[in-house]
Amino acid sequence: MQNYRPFSGITPAVKTLIILNVAMYFLATFIEQHYKINVSHLLGLHLPQSHYWGPWQYVTHMFMHGSISHLFFNMFALFMFGCILESIWGSKRFLIFYFVCGIGAGALNSAIGWFEIQHLIKQYEQFQLSPNPNILAEVVKHQLSHPAGWIWETIDNWINNPQSPEYGTIGKQIFQTIIDLKVNVPMIGASGAIFGILLAFGMLFPNTELYLMFIPIPIKAKYFVLGYGFLELYLGFQNNAGDNVAHFAHLGGMLFGFFLIKYWNRNRKKFY
Repeated sequence: MQNYRPFSGITPAVKTLIILNVAMYFLATFIEQHYKINVSHLLGLHLPQSHYWGPWQYVTHMFMHGSISHLFFNMFALFMFGCILESIWGSKRFLIFYFVCGIGAGALNSAIGWFEIQHLIKQYEQFQLSPNPNILAEVVKHQLSHPAGWIWETIDNWINNPQSPEYGTIGKQIFQTIIDLKVNVPMIGASGAIFGILLAFGMLFPNTELYLMFIPIPIKAKYFVLGYGFLELYLGFQNNAGDNVAHFAHLGGMLFGFFLIKYWNRNRKKFY
């Protein structure tokens, strides 16, 4: 037992990142439970239209996680693939890659989210000029995963009383609340950086066979990365109301990782 070294197989930068992420998760949980301070609103990444937005969030969101499982799977992937990359690149280059992918993921998510919210705001401006229960019903259906029963009841009553100014006013309030909810939900997690690491592994070791959990068939890393990338693209454009995963952030991490590797690879002596 005297020779037991739990971190002996972890490279330095990966070990530091895992410790920081785990520490931040439990520290944030402690602060939120004991001091009633919403740390996610302070450190999670908000859209530029939100009054919670801050430039530091492009870095700090990478150290926030919503649950133990969210934290575990991100850190497990960081350990499995990050240690290999760090052993090849060295700690300094690995950390540069990690933060470029994470910040790039946040930047792409902000850009896509900004356009989505602007489109929703334009819909709201048109709705204010001509309130319509059917339009509100479509917005609720596509933007809220589990709308409260009273919302549907209000819409049904409005459809039965289309000339009622009272329902028109309530409808505008519901629409505005939907916009506020969409704007003020923070993006948290290291997934953007992790997806960049997955892409890097697939590019450096394309023919390495991986065994996925619950699937006993090996798949080459290059096909796994491509398949995962296309799946994230598909789910991102689906934009389902119940899907709270930042798919475009994942794609952003892969995209920025791809371009950074291509830039480094222009001089292979420096790259390796």
